Amino acid sequence: MSTKSPHFSHLLEINLAMLFISTSGALGRYIQLPVPVTIGSRAIIAFTLLFLYCRFKKISFKVEKKDLPMVVLSGVLMGLHWVTYFYALQMSNVAIGMLSMFTYPVWTAFLEPLLLKTKFQKIHLFLAVLVLCGIYFLIPDFNLENSYTLAIGIGILSAIVYAIRNLLMKSKVAKYNGSLLMSYQTGIVGFLLLPALFFTNLSEIMSQWEALITLAILTTAIGHTLFLLSLKHFSVTTASIISSVQPVYGILIGMIFLSEFPSWSTVFGGVLILAAVVVESIRTYK
Repeated sequence: MSTKSPHFSHLLEINLAMLFISTSGALGRYIQLPVPVTIGSRAIIAFTLLFLYCRFKKISFKVEKKDLPMVVLSGVLMGLHWVTYFYALQMSNVAIGMLSMFTYPVWTAFLEPLLLKTKFQKIHLFLAVLVLCGIYFLIPDFNLENSYTLAIGIGILSAIVYAIRNLLMKSKVAKYNGSLLMSYQTGIVGFLLLPALFFTNLSEIMSQWEALITLAILTTAIGHTLFLLSLKHFSVTTASIISSVQPVYGILIGMIFLSEFPSWSTVFGGVLILAAVVVESIRTYK
């Protein structure tokens, strides 16, 4: 039993990360600011907190010169992922915004063997298809004339970018502290989007400060750092499939705080996604 306890702890850690990150759906819908301003504010606040945390923990900010380009690229990809994801949320709702982005385990399953030279596992293809089927039932209408179609396309773009970023980070989390890596990434995102803040009235930003602080601390600083740490214990594909529970958490949060109630097809899709998460969790636990 003692040999399995650490693995149970890692599963608990990644699921806690998923719960925290899933608050992004409701917060992305709730915050009434231009997307670049929201993401820029989020990144700057998160960077400040992570920077202070690393200083407190005496974590070195030194990154080897050969790793720096990859860390910078990962930061740019993280920013692109956040921006496209929040546009998808604002153009649709919590369910469609989150679920279109959560095709990323499918992309990860195909990209991981190519980018990291790992062995392709057939079970991952099956579970990815199961997740995709779940997303099909969760999205209410695939009609190309539907106004949500563009949001779905942007969400899928966000998914591809996020999958690539996670794969690039896989080789770095074993070498660098997760809080350090998130410090660099949030700092890069904040620097790139800083100009957007000068085109928005400060009073508008301050009127949303509670939600922005929650997004920066709970969703970003804590949630994403925990997720990066989980990559030390799981393959990127495994972590991605387990993280498919996020839309379920996100939809529940949307129901509670935004009164966005899903249809029965959404419920059925959520069951399929949870089934994939449970199967992968049991498989890795063994």
